[in-house]
Amino acid sequence: MTALTLTHIHKSFGEVEVLKDINLTVEDGEFVVFVGPSGCGKSTLLRVIAGLEDATSGTVNIGGDVVNNVPPARRGIAMVFQSYALYPHLSVRGNMALGLKQEKQPKSVIDERVEKAVQMLDLSAYVDRRPSDLSGGQRQRVAIGRAIVRDPKLFLFDEPLSNLDAALRMNTRIEIAELHRTLSASMIYVTHDQTEAMTLADKIVVLRDGQVEQVGSPMELYNNPANQFVAGFLGSPSMNFLKKAPLAMPPNGALGIRPEHLRLVPNGRIRGTVTHVERLGGDTNLLVSTDQQEAVTVRLFGQDSTGVGEAVELDFDDHIAFAFDDKMQRAAV
Repeated sequence: MTALTLTHIHKSFGEVEVLKDINLTVEDGEFVVFVGPSGCGKSTLLRVIAGLEDATSGTVNIGGDVVNNVPPARRGIAMVFQSYALYPHLSVRGNMALGLKQEKQPKSVIDERVEKAVQMLDLSAYVDRRPSDLSGGQRQRVAIGRAIVRDPKLFLFDEPLSNLDAALRMNTRIEIAELHRTLSASMIYVTHDQTEAMTLADKIVVLRDGQVEQVGSPMELYNNPANQFVAGFLGSPSMNFLKKAPLAMPPNGALGIRPEHLRLVPNGRIRGTVTHVERLGGDTNLLVSTDQQEAVTVRLFGQDSTGVGEAVELDFDDHIAFAFDDKMQRAAV
């Protein structure tokens, strides 16, 4: 079954068109990530799916039902917000149970679902605490638990990890991935963080200026980006783009080379000087100013002794480079 179908979705706020002809299908059990820079429309699109915003035009179909005129509470969705949105006067158990109580579910059903979520999220020791007594990561797990007990057709996550520190983000990201595998649920996850998109998604939807730039699996988008925007957005460090390239290029185009595809070699086709070094332990990143006055990043696996000010020569395999034309679209190398 198809969990979600969006057909020709447009959304405007006055004269400003925020979403422009969005067409998308989410399959049952699929984990889909909306990713893109701030202001690209990804959170607005999620709110349209949830019913928190009305589409200006187009159709939202959830689980086989058109829900454009259905209120959020009856769409069969559960949403996890960036801000947790927990009730401060209720315990962990109370926060998880509240939505089911409002649905007038039997007490036995409420207790069973809450206990299942508590066990799944390892919150047994905290069920009687209030949100003020919890860490940020624990609060986010409570918010996720509140969504789980609803047994929704579709989970919606709106940048749920952005308030957490780096270590908690990684741990919670793993927990969300494990949760998806356990529940086999359909999930849509909004983030501006390409690492979250690459590590969580079955399918990534890259958005820019209210439009879908490309849809595909993480590796499809990484290895075969449709255009220069997608190529540069996915990958850390970002792809290098050279206007003065050692290959034949389209007029006013650019050559794209991922940092890990550049290597230090004698007699390389790209020459330059190291201007900065990042020693990360497992990797070393070199920032190089080329003789053509362009900046490139080189990612070396392992530790490397190359220092600032050293002259270097770089090369790459032509078949793993990307060419883009003057409109930033893919072209033949």
